[in-house]
Amino acid sequence: MARAALFDVDGTLVDTNHLHVVTWWEALRQAGHDVTMHDVHGAIGLGSDDLLAHLLGEDRDQDQDAQLSAAHTALYGTYFDRLPSFEGAQDLLRELAARDWRIVLATSAGGPELKALRRAIDADDVIIGVASADDVSEGKPAPDPVHRALELAEADASDAVFVGDTVWDMKAAARAGVRAVGVLCGGIPRTALEEAGAEAVYDGPADLLGLLDTSVLAQMHRT
Repeated sequence: MARAALFDVDGTLVDTNHLHVVTWWEALRQAGHDVTMHDVHGAIGLGSDDLLAHLLGEDRDQDQDAQLSAAHTALYGTYFDRLPSFEGAQDLLRELAARDWRIVLATSAGGPELKALRRAIDADDVIIGVASADDVSEGKPAPDPVHRALELAEADASDAVFVGDTVWDMKAAARAGVRAVGVLCGGIPRTALEEAGAEAVYDGPADLLGLLDTSVLAQMHRT
């Protein structure tokens, strides 16, 4: 079986978490919900329905979910043409591909948002597939996105590593039986990532690239 390097996107490869915080906060504020930006930040990485359930509770008026999600999408969409990738993101993916890793993205983004993220990363030639929100019935922290990414990579869980920036990423990887690597560039504390299952934590893509030869990924056997 092949080795697979599975990557979250928002906050891991592309510097978008705080844009999501502000645009979700504004969408919620416009609808009359008083939610702190700190709380919104802790929910980033969840799909929209799960994010709203996390922030507003299961007893919220769920008929409002679609309107809130659409408002967030409209606000966030104004940034699509200038989303910034993190330093080293493209180089990390290319180096792993050169070492015969199969690169698959696992993200809650879809549609035009996903296209904007892929444009920011600018490494489509080494990305063999994307497990998006459109492909699974449950998003992170459920293991479904990771399972789908493994299918796309045609790899076993034991031959894969998942790199992400949120506790939801770490939990999804753990539930799928995949080794989890955390990055701090999304703004989540190291201890939170470790407690959620991160085997190792790096500052960001450039840090992981620089330490690649001594990283968790270097410990994985070759095909």
